[in-house]
Amino acid sequence: MSSSSARDALLKKQGAYGKIKTHAESKLSQLSHLDEVAYALYYKLTGGLTSKLTVADEDTKFCDEILGSVSRSFAAVIRQLPEKCCLDVLIFYLVLRALDTIEDDMTAFGKNHAVKVKHLKDFYKVALEDPTWTMDGVGEGDERKLLQEFDKCARVYQRLEPAPRAVIADVTRRMADGMAEYVDKDLGEGTQTIDEYNRYCNFVAGLVGEGLTRLFHACGYESAAFEQKVLDPTNCTADHKQGGLDKSMGLFLQKTNIIRDYLEDYVDGRAFWPKEIWSLYATETKSLGEFAYPKPGSQTEARACALLNHLVTDALELLPDCLTYMSLLSHPDIFRFCAIPQVMAIATLDKVYNNSDVFTGVVKVRKGLAVKMIMTCGTMPGIKSWFHEFATEIKRRVPKGDPSEKRTHAACDKILALTADAAPSPMRALLLFVLAFICAVVAYAQIA
Repeated sequence: MSSSSARDALLKKQGAYGKIKTHAESKLSQLSHLDEVAYALYYKLTGGLTSKLTVADEDTKFCDEILGSVSRSFAAVIRQLPEKCCLDVLIFYLVLRALDTIEDDMTAFGKNHAVKVKHLKDFYKVALEDPTWTMDGVGEGDERKLLQEFDKCARVYQRLEPAPRAVIADVTRRMADGMAEYVDKDLGEGTQTIDEYNRYCNFVAGLVGEGLTRLFHACGYESAAFEQKVLDPTNCTADHKQGGLDKSMGLFLQKTNIIRDYLEDYVDGRAFWPKEIWSLYATETKSLGEFAYPKPGSQTEARACALLNHLVTDALELLPDCLTYMSLLSHPDIFRFCAIPQVMAIATLDKVYNNSDVFTGVVKVRKGLAVKMIMTCGTMPGIKSWFHEFATEIKRRVPKGDPSEKRTHAACDKILALTADAAPSPMRALLLFVLAFICAVVAYAQIA
C-alpha cells in the first residue's frame, strides 16, 4: 500500500471514530494511587496555583480568558509567574499561539503557499504594530477566536515595557521565518534528517526557550549573567547544534510532544519523526504509516516500539542540559514555571516508552500524577527527584536486545548520576502522602 493510500485509510478509520483515540487510565486505576488522590483533592479544594495576573481592562480580560481556552495546562502555570513578568509571558504565549494557528491551518490558504508565507513573515510587524489587525477564517474553535479578536492582544502588547516588547517581536519574527521554511515541504512522511528534525524543533520551541530566558532578565527577575550563561552555546552538552541550554529546554518539550502525537500528526499529513531514524525500522512499506495500528504481537509492532524507544532516547539525552538550566534559576515562581513542563515531559516519555499504544492513539499521563508533580517540583530537589524516578523506571523497562539498549542505559545513567542526591526513598514517599492527606482533610474542613 502506498503512503498516501495508507493515510487515506487511516483518515476513513478516524472518520468513523470521530477523533484519534485517547489511551487514558481507568478511574479505578487512577483511584488506586491514593497519594495522587490526596494531592488532587488538596489541589482542587485550595484552588491550585495562585494567579498573580492583574486584570485592569477589557483587553487584558480577553487575553486572560482566551489563554484559559487555548491552553488550560499552560494557563495556570503562566498566571502564577511574578506580577511584573506574568502579563509579558502571557502575551508572548498568545502571540506565538496565533502565529502557530496560521502555520497549522492546512486549508485556509489552499495551495497558495506564497500568501501563507507572507502572513507568517509579516505577522510581527503587522499584527503586533496595528492595534486594529484581525484575521478571520483561519484556525478552528478558540484559536480562530484568538485571531478574530487579536487586536485586543496587540493593544496589550503595545502597553508592555520596551524591552519585553523587543524580545517578543524578535522571537516572533525569527519563528515565522523558520515556519515559512517548512510551508512548501512535504511532511507527510516526516522530516528527512535528524538535523532537520532538530532545526524544526528549534524554530517552534527552542526559540520559545530563548525568548522566555530573555524575558526573565528583561523583567528584572533573573540576572544578565544568567541570560548570558544560558544562551552561550559552549555551555550546551547536547548535540543538537541549535544553541545553548535554552534550546535544549525547548527541544526536550517539543520532541516529547512530537513523539506522543505520532498518529495524530501522521493522519493530518504533517508528521515530524525524522526519516533518517524511522527508515531504519520500516522494512515493509517503507512508509512512516507502516507503524500505525500494528497487529498486537506482530513484528511490525516490535519494530514500531524499537523506533519509539530510539526517539525517546534521543529526547532523554537533552535532560542534563535541562537540569543545568534549572539550577541557574533564582526566582522560585520562575523555577516552578519552567519545572512543571519539564517533569510533565519526562513523565510522558516514561509513559510512551516501549508502549505500542502510541501507534493506536494518544497516551496521557494520569491526572492525579500530574497534580502531584505540579505540587512537588517547585525546588531543585523536587525536580531532581522526579527525573530520578522516571529515569529509573525507563531504565528498568529497556527491552533486552533493543537496538538502542546501550544508548538508553547511558542516557538514563547520566540522569541518575546527576540526580543521585535527590533519589526518592519509600519513607519520604510515605511522609509526602501523609502530609498531602492531612492537608486535603484540613482544606476540606475549612471549606465545609
